[in-house]
Amino acid sequence: MRRLIIFAALLATTSAASAADLSLKAPASPAPAPFEPWDIAFGSGIVSDYIFRGVTQSNHQPSVTAYFEPRYNVTKDLQLYVGTSAESIDYANRAAAEVDVYGGIRPTFGAFALDFGVWGYLYPGGSCTDNVLTGGIPGGNVCPVSTSTIFLADGNVMKKDVSFFEVYGKANYTVNDSWQVGVTEFYTPSFLNSGAWGDYASITAKYTAPGNLFGKSGVGMYVSGEFGRQWLGTTDAFYGTGPGTLFAGGIPYASYNTWNLGIGFTYKVFTLDIRYSDTDLSKGNCNAFTSAFNATGTTNVTPINPGGAGSNWCGAAGIVKLSADLTAMTSLK
Repeated sequence: MRRLIIFAALLATTSAASAADLSLKAPASPAPAPFEPWDIAFGSGIVSDYIFRGVTQSNHQPSVTAYFEPRYNVTKDLQLYVGTSAESIDYANRAAAEVDVYGGIRPTFGAFALDFGVWGYLYPGGSCTDNVLTGGIPGGNVCPVSTSTIFLADGNVMKKDVSFFEVYGKANYTVNDSWQVGVTEFYTPSFLNSGAWGDYASITAKYTAPGNLFGKSGVGMYVSGEFGRQWLGTTDAFYGTGPGTLFAGGIPYASYNTWNLGIGFTYKVFTLDIRYSDTDLSKGNCNAFTSAFNATGTTNVTPINPGGAGSNWCGAAGIVKLSADLTAMTSLK
């Protein structure tokens, strides 16, 4: 009987110890979420002035934009993507829309995020733009004499099709939760199909405020800026206004610096961005570069703008943009 009591006591002690061990063990980790390779980013926006590298594309008028970008994540650190976007514009050849088609690869290495790809800029609906009238019908200098040809009294000309492409590379480094810095590089053999090569390089920086800056409102804030330089070559003869003139072989476009600085506020999928943009292009060199349809004056004479007409398309501008950006795997679940 005594042996039975001792055995029962030992069994009870062992069971209690086992129960204590079980209570100290961490609960089993949940199974990791399945890897989702496919995603789609899309969004739209409205901006008070569509500025591209310091130059207005919308004649300082509002522009609407939208984009659609399917993505394939090969791994969590390597993404392939293609996309398309559209913006409303106001060009001298009367093209009213820019349609972009692009694609590339985005690898990440720790705090470094890279992006390499090709970007095509398409401008459908344009007409050849000349600066002479022949028998009351536009054309005869660099465009066919036709009722579809556009006449510009300010002396500028523009091709019917100004579509072009660029190859690009970007690198972004995340310093910490608040700071990011980056560099960009874009190259094209013919900017706006002008025959002039273009090379754009810039440095960027972004500060993101702490998430609790506005309490529990869900509103975020950032400050960002960019400084870049656009190098440009010499156009083909179309923009030289014909043989025997000062620029029979084309116009050597002026390279220029551009910069912008802005503040943004985010809430869920929405972003309100308020920005200042400017360049160091003179009004005369701006006119030669943009072929603006509303250039004025005769005093803005430069070596590449002997007629003296000037354009404000490259000067200081304030920009307000409201946009919504979503991803299928995050926003639509």
